[in-house]
Amino acid sequence: MATIRPRRSVLYMPGSKQRALEKGKELATDAIIFDLEDAVAPDMKEIARDQVLDAVSAGGYGNRELVIRSNGIDTPWFKDDLAAAAKAKPNAILIPKVSSGQDVQNVRNQLKNLNADKSIELWAMMETPLAMLKALEIAESAADESHPLTVFIMGTNDLAKETGAAIKPGREAMLSWLSTCVAAGRAFGIDIIDGVYNDFKNEAGFKTECEQGSNLGMDGKTLIHPGQIAPCNEVFSPSNEAIEWAKTIIEAFEQPENQGKGAITVEGKMVELLHAEMAKRTVAISEAIERLKSAT
Repeated sequence: MATIRPRRSVLYMPGSKQRALEKGKELATDAIIFDLEDAVAPDMKEIARDQVLDAVSAGGYGNRELVIRSNGIDTPWFKDDLAAAAKAKPNAILIPKVSSGQDVQNVRNQLKNLNADKSIELWAMMETPLAMLKALEIAESAADESHPLTVFIMGTNDLAKETGAAIKPGREAMLSWLSTCVAAGRAFGIDIIDGVYNDFKNEAGFKTECEQGSNLGMDGKTLIHPGQIAPCNEVFSPSNEAIEWAKTIIEAFEQPENQGKGAITVEGKMVELLHAEMAKRTVAISEAIERLKSAT
């Protein structure tokens, strides 16, 4: 099994706000996206880039996953953003408005030309109509020994803007797109992070949307305010009951009499090997969450 990281809460942080960058070291978020794109005005792009480069290079964020979101690949800032990100060595670089597998490969090739550390992962913003139509193609570009694509981030605000779809409670207009990206991502081992919830003061509405994302199979949610972290972590964490049941399944399949079996009975329930794999992931996530807590 590949290394498991908790990605329950993924907080956007404007690269132009120095105090926010420092505050991120104290927040209980699993990952931080240092944003050079939407949250930064054009006249602040260079300042934001320098501040993010310094912050990520200096570290001090514990075991939090650090991600730099560049400006779009068709913007005048992208080349310098990518070079700065390669120098900073974050865990991942988030590419806005990915619309094809070739977009991913082009960025990967540019990082190779920059001699960037091979371990820097790529994350893709899934936020254009074309990305929804080409989700499988984008997911197929995931595997590479250098800069693998490991995460889809749903850009629901941009999807709404580009398609005219309304973002209403229940997100009826977007459910097919969300599910398509989950299926495409899972087929190639890619984690899926839900889009932001704009009304950050509406705690009940936020929690409901977190629960919807979890039910759809997503790993976590992108956030725009620190106050969203705790409820998000709660929803996307495996429950104690789920963890204990997962351990029970794993232990049952490890018994000598069950070796090689594709299905067994556990506490009166039929359990298959696929459930054992799901159980291993549940336990791995719970252990990773505990490691993250102990280091922050």
